[in-house]
Amino acid sequence: MKNRRKRRHVAAALAMEALLCGGPPSAAAADTPSAVVLPAVKVEAARLEIPPFDLPLSFSAVGVAPGDSGKPGVNLSEALVGVPGVLARDRQNYAQDEQLSIRGFGARATFGVRGVRLYADGIPATMPDGQGQLSHFSLGAADRLEVLRGPFSALYGNSSGGVVQLWSAPGEATPHSTLDVSGGSDGALRLGADTHGIAGPVNYSLALSHFRTDGYRAHSRAQRESGNARFGFDLGQGRQLVLVVNTLAVPGAQDPLGLTAAQWHADPRQAPAVARQYDTRKSVHQSQAGAVYEQPLGGHDELRAMAYAGRRGVRQVLSIPPGAQASPLSAGGVVDLAGGYGGLDLRWTHRGRWLGRPLQFVLGGSFDAQDQQRRGYENFVGDALGVRGRLRRDEDDRVANADQYAQGYWRVADRWTVLLGARRSRVRFRVRDRYAAAGNPDDSGRTSFGATTPVAGVQYRPGPHWRLHASVGEGFETPTFAELGYRADGGAGLALGLHPARSRNAELGLKWRPAPALELDAALFRADSRNELGVASNLGGRSTYRNIGRTRRQGAELELRGELGRGWRLALGLTRLQATVRSAFLTCAATPCPLPDVPVRAGARIPGVPQAYGSLRLERGTALGWRGGLELDGAGSVIADDRNSARAPGYLRTAVDIAYGFALHGTTLRLSARIDNLFDRRIVGSVIVNDGNGRYYEPAPGRGATLGVRLDF
Repeated sequence: MKNRRKRRHVAAALAMEALLCGGPPSAAAADTPSAVVLPAVKVEAARLEIPPFDLPLSFSAVGVAPGDSGKPGVNLSEALVGVPGVLARDRQNYAQDEQLSIRGFGARATFGVRGVRLYADGIPATMPDGQGQLSHFSLGAADRLEVLRGPFSALYGNSSGGVVQLWSAPGEATPHSTLDVSGGSDGALRLGADTHGIAGPVNYSLALSHFRTDGYRAHSRAQRESGNARFGFDLGQGRQLVLVVNTLAVPGAQDPLGLTAAQWHADPRQAPAVARQYDTRKSVHQSQAGAVYEQPLGGHDELRAMAYAGRRGVRQVLSIPPGAQASPLSAGGVVDLAGGYGGLDLRWTHRGRWLGRPLQFVLGGSFDAQDQQRRGYENFVGDALGVRGRLRRDEDDRVANADQYAQGYWRVADRWTVLLGARRSRVRFRVRDRYAAAGNPDDSGRTSFGATTPVAGVQYRPGPHWRLHASVGEGFETPTFAELGYRADGGAGLALGLHPARSRNAELGLKWRPAPALELDAALFRADSRNELGVASNLGGRSTYRNIGRTRRQGAELELRGELGRGWRLALGLTRLQATVRSAFLTCAATPCPLPDVPVRAGARIPGVPQAYGSLRLERGTALGWRGGLELDGAGSVIADDRNSARAPGYLRTAVDIAYGFALHGTTLRLSARIDNLFDRRIVGSVIVNDGNGRYYEPAPGRGATLGVRLDF
């Protein structure tokens, strides 16, 4: 069986090589038209007006155009094809959101996103404790995604194993609107409408979308409504004001939970019986608004101020049995969170010269806070299961951070540039317990974590088309409120014994631009962490965490992206990653676990992280007429638990799409069709790390089709 899998993977690799080397005509052919020069894009990767090609860091900017590839534009993973280092896994479970990790950071998350910083139009989508959400990212309104990897991610603060930023499409002088509808397998339906343009001094972008699905698996029906609005105001004399408003409603996404290995082999579309028994589900409602103001200060200085605020409510029904809630310390089986969040960021940018050489530097500070009411209820009333019962937890949670940061970029010589930076962070947690009963004392408490994270990078320019860089830095990651919420020993109160993880990161990189619209980036990287945060137990939808000691993540990345000539375009991203435990520790095999007694050896693989993964998209065509594409994505096997006793097999998946666009009375109509998992491979899409029931596996869909219609006017 293993040999057959190896032969299939070798054959697929040869097919990829044939596509790249023998398929499309060579760009060097005599009749090849000149490459298209892409318009310059101002990026926020290092908060400096420096082209990414000239920065000593790993950075990817990708355009977002869901309709071009026949994708519905629902999940962020759709837009990250060809980006190395990034692993985005659609769990087919809209009650838990996507899994997102960068170079192995964030892989332990059982829900939401941790270890990676998220931003939408410059507004944070990550809370002060380091936990973020992707569900309100509006791909329908998006223009591009920016992904920052490596040491300089630490300049964004706590939990910066990497940074992902989504930017809305800017308005154009001629207003442009789109109506689109797509439908496909498993009852999936998406309706979208967006418009953007310029009206006087106002640059606007508006988008609305509705998505529903019956789900690939049993008990996985979901619905999502989202809206995004961005208004840019030209206030004259270089002053700019941007307002961003977005909303999200997930009224009741069913949670199919994970499967055991036996269940996955028997029927990957099933859900365990307890999912229906307790009607496991989650509802989310969120609304937020933000503003960014930019003010020139003379010819060399600029002031930027950002403020945002929002409210988020979450209610989730878990499958914890009534017997497990008999303890007076139990928080029940229904989680009810509601509260607000907000923050400020103020920075000053200077552009000038020092010792006759170009210099830019940034000084800034930020403050973010989140207040939420956390309540827990029993998930039963009498014999009725999956309903809200008696109150078992009632507390007010607050987390806030206050950070200061500085960055400087100096071209010290014609061929040499230096980028330096540092950030000082202080994160404070506080809990006020409003529920006390016999055997359940007052669990109020507080704790704080702080760190200073310096980074430095240098770039050498051997020629106009080449860049070499090296960078080093430190980072840190605090426990989130979800990780502090429950103690691994089953005791009352917060897990105040947890420590933040600290890391030392290094990177060597190469960038080559053989043509104006084609670029190759490669990097070697290593991140050594201490006090790594790991899952201690994961049972009944409730996770506990502990510090497991030293770990190492190291590997290599390759990205090739751009125009090949004659209408061919390529996006290729490959990652080789070794993520291992460097110090032995003891873990738990069951919950409650007053004393861990299962050894984990040094050298064991970190769960949730494949040793190799990558994706490729090759396409040809234009907006009008025919357009077709081929996508390959794959990953090696993934360990599911600390003991390395369970794993999900690797996979290679193929997708194809075709579209035709034609002019129609001043509008453009585009029809598209797409087939995912063309060869109907049985795939584990993601794993639930250290699940206490052994239900580690979340299957990905088999072969599925999507049809779409888009009208541009």
